[in-house]
Amino acid sequence: MAVTAAMVKELREKTGAGMMDCKKALTETDGNIDKAIEVLREKGIAKAAKKSGRIAAEGVVESYIHSGGRIGVLLEVNCETDYVAINDEFRAFVRDVAMQIAAMNPRYLNSDEIPADVVEKERQVLREQALQEGKPEKIVDKMVEGRLSKHFKEICLLDQAFVKDPDKTIDQMVKEQIAKLGENISIRRFTRYEMGEGLEKREDNFVEEVMSQVNKG
Repeated sequence: MAVTAAMVKELREKTGAGMMDCKKALTETDGNIDKAIEVLREKGIAKAAKKSGRIAAEGVVESYIHSGGRIGVLLEVNCETDYVAINDEFRAFVRDVAMQIAAMNPRYLNSDEIPADVVEKERQVLREQALQEGKPEKIVDKMVEGRLSKHFKEICLLDQAFVKDPDKTIDQMVKEQIAKLGENISIRRFTRYEMGEGLEKREDNFVEEVMSQVNKG
């Protein structure tokens, strides 16, 4: 199948890859756009891996407020140059990550950040659950490790499925940005605030409390 300029343009708009890369991917996949996207993604991830060791000391601190001020996020994402730091696509990516944190409430950036005592405590809880379910002792440990891995993927930001596109993880999104922008990009740290988190919730009704005070008067 002949690769046309219109096909190259469409692929560029969908991936942000260069014209020649798009043309090669389309030629390689006989003009199949979806397969060409996968080819570019795979090559992009390979290129991203080469850039991941480079120093990224520029970037942006993003703030995001959600749900009428009840949830707030502060996020630092680094890149290599201030040129990329002000790039619209980079900024949009950072915004998406901040929204992800607000929506999915990750506790850690990746599994390496999880303290050993937290891992062991969770392992013991899951093991006890499996035994109470009547699972055979010989398969319990294997089940526990599987459940533990699944749990950590839910609480680690880089392993979470992106809320706007569940077929991608946040880590894959980072690698795609590296491939598109040509610089090492890393999510360094984040903090999520939720109104009233950690405080004992009041059981009484505020309106009723006010009215009771009025009636006493």
